[in-house]
Amino acid sequence: TRVSLRYIPDRWVLDPAGLDAYLDALAGSAPGALEDLAVMVLDDINNEVVARWVQVVVSAPTEGRAPVDHHDVMLEDRQPKWANDALLSRLKRF
Repeated sequence: TRVSLRYIPDRWVLDPAGLDAYLDALAGSAPGALEDLAVMVLDDINNEVVARWVQVVVSAPTEGRAPVDHHDVMLEDRQPKWANDALLSRLKRF
C-alpha cells in the first residue's frame, strides 16, 4: 500500500520524520479497505496541521486475478471559503 500526501499549509507544517513514524505505525493497524485508510489519514492530517488544502491518495495493487490490477483512492479537503485556483492549477494532476 502506498500513501501520497499533498497539502498547502496554513500555519503548521508536518515534520517529515513524524509523518514517516505515523505511516509506519499505521502499517501494523491499518483497516482493510483503502477508503477507510484514506479517510483516517485525511482526518489525522486535518487535525494536526489544519491545512488550507490537502489531498491524500492511497494506492495498492489488487490481489488475485481480478480484471482491475490496481486500486486508487483520492480524497481532498480544503478550508471553507479558501480558493486559489491559480495555485491548484499548477499542481500535477492525479
